Amino acid sequence: MTANSSKDIAITTLLSVGQHPLSARPRRAEEDARALEVMLQFAPASMKALHAGDTADAQNLTVLKDYLGMGIPSIDVIPTSADSDAAEALASYLANAGDGQPHILLTGTRSEVGESSGFLPYLLAEKLAIPFVPNICDILSIDMAAGVAEVMQSLPRGQRRKIKTQLPFVASVGMAAAIPRQSSFGAARRGVINTVSSIDTVADEAQTAWKTEPARKRPKRLKVVKAKTAAERFKAATAKVQSSGGEKIYEVDKAAEAILKLLKEEKVL
Repeated sequence: MTANSSKDIAITTLLSVGQHPLSARPRRAEEDARALEVMLQFAPASMKALHAGDTADAQNLTVLKDYLGMGIPSIDVIPTSADSDAAEALASYLANAGDGQPHILLTGTRSEVGESSGFLPYLLAEKLAIPFVPNICDILSIDMAAGVAEVMQSLPRGQRRKIKTQLPFVASVGMAAAIPRQSSFGAARRGVINTVSSIDTVADEAQTAWKTEPARKRPKRLKVVKAKTAAERFKAATAKVQSSGGEKIYEVDKAAEAILKLLKEEKVL
């Protein structure tokens, strides 16, 4: 797995509170849990989990306990509010950590609540002035002597690509990574949540000017069968259209009702 002892490796994973897509209840974020699973394969490396959020929320603490149940001994929590700039707080913590900057910083590709823009790992890599590798599914090897790591990046349609990058680096972990292990009740009870009070948070000035509203369901496009060959295009242009179950409606009101009914059946409206 590694060219050096895993004890020399320092890995940090950023964790967020996710949201179930149907019930909207807080849960482990799917991609963050996968990032944590990638980190745990390098035990007994120096592993650290980090979260920026509201520590006063009991539901958030329950989710953090679920992360602890995966086997990490503790989670460092930076208290932030909804209008705080999480990127600034996290970058300040990582840059001024007493045990030094980690060799590898893992995140999910995007959060399940809030802005969910996916910009956080990019911003952290920029602020820390280190490389960023998006959407990885595994870390293949780490050579501490050469200062190089080899990762597997997931691409569309199930493709994979090996990438070599310099240490330290930031990487986002996608859904192609290994499924995270179940949370153990005993490990969750033994785990410790440490509140980091030495980091000064700043307000996200850009966010204060935004106007947010619930997302609207996008209309569904009607399926259009396209002819691929010249013969099929000629046939489609010259063939007589056969009616199947249609009707001629001459009254405007009834015609409008029929059109509206069709659009609802096709889930365009």
